[in-house]
Amino acid sequence: MKPISIVGAGPGAKDLMTIRALERIKQAEVLIWTDSLIPSEIALLTSENCERITTSSLTLEEILPLLIDRCRKGKKVVRLHDGDPCLYGALSEQIYGLAGAGIETEVVPGLSAYQATAAKLQAELTIPGLVQTIVISRAGGRTKIPNKEKLENLASIGASLCLYLSARHIQEVENTLLKYYPKTTPVAIAYRVSWNDEWIKVVTLEEMAST
Repeated sequence: MKPISIVGAGPGAKDLMTIRALERIKQAEVLIWTDSLIPSEIALLTSENCERITTSSLTLEEILPLLIDRCRKGKKVVRLHDGDPCLYGALSEQIYGLAGAGIETEVVPGLSAYQATAAKLQAELTIPGLVQTIVISRAGGRTKIPNKEKLENLASIGASLCLYLSARHIQEVENTLLKYYPKTTPVAIAYRVSWNDEWIKVVTLEEMAST
């Protein structure tokens, strides 16, 4: 069987994909892609004969059998993720599930939204003499956060902080961060970075939740 490619599509813009990601997409005979998080223009980079399967209404338990079935039929399968599949992409569950079925995988990294946002704002996240550490995390929700990784602990470092999947808990996040960062700390709020309807706004920390 051919290995399945788990590919990072980047933040959204076609020209922010890696060359390797683009090659895998063009070679795909089956594309299983996160349509709610990836523009359709990227899925359409496949060949006309490629089977495209959307996953916005599917659970991981429903996606894995599709990957296994198409791979066992001898198809070149690409599992397309938004951003970088190594970040909040259920990567390990997919790799372990496929390995259990005797299927090998390759992972193609992608540009993440925090990098695209910083680039758009021309903002360095590691400024000499000020900060040399970037923390990537999320607020607690259905996916629980280990106690040692609670936001209070991460914020106490004073690093450049990049939060994903946290909009529903934004007031709680703001209250926590105000204990460790000055209220005038600039915060970038980013939505669909590099998409046609991209929205980015920079506000102070004390304005974050209300914005």
